[in-house]
Amino acid sequence: MRHSGISVVNPGSLSPTHSPLQVEADERRPIWYVMWPVRTLHGSRRVSRIVQLAVLGVVLISAPAHLAQTNQPASGIELLWKKLEAKVDQIVVPFDGVMGVAILDLTDGRSLVRNADQVFPTASSIKLAILLELYRQDQEARAGGKGKSKLDDSYTFDPKDLIEDSQIMAGLTPGVSRVTNRDLAQFMVAVSDNAATNVLYDRVGKDNVNAMLNGLGLTKTKLRRKMIDLAAARRGDENVSTPHEMVLLLDAIHKGKILNKEATAAFITQLSTLKKSSYLSTLLPDGVQVADKPGDLDGVRTDSGIVFAPNRPFAISIMTAWDRDHRAAEHAIAEIGLGCYNFFEMRGKTTEYGRILPPVNAK
Repeated sequence: MRHSGISVVNPGSLSPTHSPLQVEADERRPIWYVMWPVRTLHGSRRVSRIVQLAVLGVVLISAPAHLAQTNQPASGIELLWKKLEAKVDQIVVPFDGVMGVAILDLTDGRSLVRNADQVFPTASSIKLAILLELYRQDQEARAGGKGKSKLDDSYTFDPKDLIEDSQIMAGLTPGVSRVTNRDLAQFMVAVSDNAATNVLYDRVGKDNVNAMLNGLGLTKTKLRRKMIDLAAARRGDENVSTPHEMVLLLDAIHKGKILNKEATAAFITQLSTLKKSSYLSTLLPDGVQVADKPGDLDGVRTDSGIVFAPNRPFAISIMTAWDRDHRAAEHAIAEIGLGCYNFFEMRGKTTEYGRILPPVNAK
């Protein structure tokens, strides 16, 4: 072919009377040869030294345009993100069961997902939706709405409400102990008390919870039964969601799309109550705020919440099923939680070039 008035040919087509100039950018690019006439066997033609240098100049000028590197190097932030992805994959892929993960940067909306649209049993993580509906109804009641549950509504303990895993409610005095819906919510969040949860389930209404979820476009997240209802579970009436929808729910809460500013702050404060069973918190440094609701059933471990890494909060949902080893599942959730925290904590204190700067108010 022709290139800038110079013959550019494949090396296989060269004759013994041609002198090639090889221009090679790197091992991955084709090698081209530029030829020009030189003295023949009969001495009939010559190319002056000046012409040869001129041709060489044209080649050296034109070659970079053809051989220029087009790929830009990844930024430091991109490299860190890829490391986080690799760490998550190292845990998700070999997991003995099925694990779904959704991680959402609440600052820029970037997400990391693995099996995130798989439907899983929520276990007690569904209590997050019950708590949210209680706060939503309380907000409506304060605005004059009728027939809504309020946080300050009272409840007198009835032993008929007791079921398995009701550590706090079991210690109340029948007919005497009086608590509020806010107290019941605290029992539900702090120790996952199932009797307290079922009382709130009746008070806010299953259909209202599902209507709220559907209104947010969360069609795979469903509250179908009370806690510890094995007959319903055997019928297939399981409480379910996906990691993707759980982080979307958390994102809507964080952005104030469901509750006003005051109610959102109160909700997050209550959800941030310290919990012994919080898998996401297990490996995090002391003092890190985590607004989450873990859950466990036989063969199932889940945890969904907001981790308030300094200057860079993120929503995370990890759901597992078909777990052969419950302890391994809990540790896997904790490991992913720590990996995410390390990324977002570093991201929150560095510039785009990776320099760690002191806080704005630091002296």
